[in-house]
Amino acid sequence: MQVAIVTGGSSGIGQSAALRIAARGTGVILTYNSSPERALETVRIIEKDGGTAVALPLDVGRTETFPAFHESVVAALRETWQRDDVDFLVNNAGRAEAALFQDTTEAMFDRLAQVLLKGPYFLTQTLLPLLADGGAIVNTSSGSALPQVTEPGYSAYATMKGGLIVLTRYLAKELSPRGIRVNAVAPGATRTRLADNAFERFPEVIPALAAKTALGRLGEPDDVGAVIATLLGDDCRWITAQTIDVSGGFEL
Repeated sequence: MQVAIVTGGSSGIGQSAALRIAARGTGVILTYNSSPERALETVRIIEKDGGTAVALPLDVGRTETFPAFHESVVAALRETWQRDDVDFLVNNAGRAEAALFQDTTEAMFDRLAQVLLKGPYFLTQTLLPLLADGGAIVNTSSGSALPQVTEPGYSAYATMKGGLIVLTRYLAKELSPRGIRVNAVAPGATRTRLADNAFERFPEVIPALAAKTALGRLGEPDDVGAVIATLLGDDCRWITAQTIDVSGGFEL
């Protein structure tokens, strides 16, 4: 059985990706930071549907914990799947904060950099020895990093997500001798728990976002999770170094 690691798999896009990947017959190691109960519920759903999954704690903003996480992954692989490697990595865990450029503090900038760019960079490096040849990586970037989307307030967030797009291209190049494909998804406005459930707290912003979207609605986690799972699959074996806009045509 193939196995995937999905960071931030306890809710939102990560949870959807974990469920979609598991539905394809792949074992899943999903990570959580502040929501162990949601992570365990995701594991229960996967197991109820006949799949196998393990939930492990991980704070992607704390690189000093990555070696211990590596060992936890090794133990989970051996105990649950009798394997020493994984096939797929989904760098999805994130955070969101917004402020106009002149109001962005160094502390906010550093928090976003730690989780959105430095974390995926060095987590991938830490887990690379466990990634099987012929595997695949998908990074969750953001539509805010694409040229056609420039919303005031997201200069720091989009800078980090843009860096992840560049990293995707370089990883695709450097890992290609091992047959490892690396792609990114760039979701548009999506109903997730990021920014402290912003869309639940401020539902009045949804109609304006839907009006800017060609398909006329806010994105749902499964809209993006389905694409992540597909990119990992054999149907996409000839796709690498790409960033897929998954926004329903935002600002089209």
